[in-house]
Amino acid sequence: MGEQAGASMEKLRSLFSPELWTARGASLLAGLLAAAVILVLGRLAAKVAANMIRRVLDRSHTEPMLVKFLANLVYALILAFVVIAALERVGVNTTSFAAVIAAAGLAIGFALQGSLSNFAAGVMILLLGHFRAGDLIEAAGQKGRVIDVQIFSTILVDENGVKVIVPNSAITSGTIRVHHADAVDARAPAPPQARAG
Repeated sequence: MGEQAGASMEKLRSLFSPELWTARGASLLAGLLAAAVILVLGRLAAKVAANMIRRVLDRSHTEPMLVKFLANLVYALILAFVVIAALERVGVNTTSFAAVIAAAGLAIGFALQGSLSNFAAGVMILLLGHFRAGDLIEAAGQKGRVIDVQIFSTILVDENGVKVIVPNSAITSGTIRVHHADAVDARAPAPPQARAG
């Protein structure tokens, strides 16, 4: 009995030994500092990458809404990888973390099926470029001037000045009539006149 109590006390003392806590503290502090450096440099790298994408697309005269959308997407993706790398450096098991995120993403995907279809439709609207800000469109039973194409919806202003928010999937699932802001009046050519006989 006495030997067991002595062994237990020895284990307890070793757990609270200053050397062990100093080593653990130094390791934890080094991990936290490395994670902080990863976060700062990663955020900087994400901003630089987003700005590079923005500059390249601006030079190629890409639609400004698409430029903004893609730059924000690149920034968010890089930042997500940076956060995972920082968590790994601190000692968080990111493998199980990634599995949890994947499972949660699947559940959220089923719950937000309509929103995801709006997101996909928004990407298609921006990539195909059928209309842009300033154009007058008729879609999903609405008519108005395009103010902005966002991730999930397109914002119009009708002839009365009322702001109309239309889900992107509603726009892409039907016919879209576009009156470009800078287009010349494109009327059908008049039929040729009958020759006088």
